[in-house]
Amino acid sequence: MEAMSAGAAIIASDTAPVREVMRDGETGVLVDFFDVNALLNQLIRVLTDPPLRARLGGAASYLRAVCLPQQSRWVDTLASLPPKPCDE
Repeated sequence: MEAMSAGAAIIASDTAPVREVMRDGETGVLVDFFDVNALLNQLIRVLTDPPLRARLGGAASYLRAVCLPQQSRWVDTLASLPPKPCDE
């Protein structure tokens, strides 16, 4: 996620945790975890296609634009709640 927020083009495993933060072909490239050939093909594709790399990297910065503000609002909401006593 840190690389995505920095605008890097990402090639990652197509697994549930990754799909939570990345959309295939939109904010990165997802590849089957066990498919070495697919991984190599996608690496070559992204490395040899500067416009694709730029588009993926730019789209991935949505974490800064979307996720960070939402997380900040969530933290602000939590901070505004009255404290609860701890049960001992």
